Amino acid sequence: MRVVLAEDLALLREGLVSLLETHGFEIADAVDNGPSLLKALVDHRPDVAVVDVRLPPSFTDEGLQAALEARRRIPGLPVLVLSQYVEQLYARELLADGSGGIGYLLKDRVFDTAQFVDAVRRVAAGGTAMDPEVISRLVAGSARRTPLSRLTPREGEVLELMAQGCSNAAIAERLVVTERAVTKHTANIFAKLDLPVADDINRRVLAVLAYLNR
Repeated sequence: MRVVLAEDLALLREGLVSLLETHGFEIADAVDNGPSLLKALVDHRPDVAVVDVRLPPSFTDEGLQAALEARRRIPGLPVLVLSQYVEQLYARELLADGSGGIGYLLKDRVFDTAQFVDAVRRVAAGGTAMDPEVISRLVAGSARRTPLSRLTPREGEVLELMAQGCSNAAIAERLVVTERAVTKHTANIFAKLDLPVADDINRRVLAVLAYLNR
């Protein structure tokens, strides 16, 4: 699996390269600025891009904008964004087109090797890997608007876990309920949000995220 990595801090960049290579990934390129990232993504067309939001030259949203431009040129290009903080505007911008694998993790998650590697693989496979804190902020920010306000507290918990990429079995384990109960909550969520129920977990999560981005 080929990866393009963008991180301006040399030690962290080298650490991520070493970590990913140890787990069987091939690093197609590792860059430290926005323009180089866009070129690397277009030239290499990797299986997944792992991108720091803030890169030179502006240190604002260079990494995110380069990734978004690459997705416009290569529809569905999987992108996993790393950020130091929860930046709702950037998360919503990444989620706007709702196509292909997408992820948004806080950099603290990188130190949980298993979680980080799983997130990279999930995004590369076309899935979603959203940091729980990002999802909590998005849900909280959207809950003031209907129809999210129609959800019960339990349905809100299930929605957050769905958006993190959890399966029904994983949600049941986290909430200490049966899978049947989770299935019922899921059906209620989609009915209240006017979203079609999909069998595929990735399409289901993307549908929820697309709604939250409206």
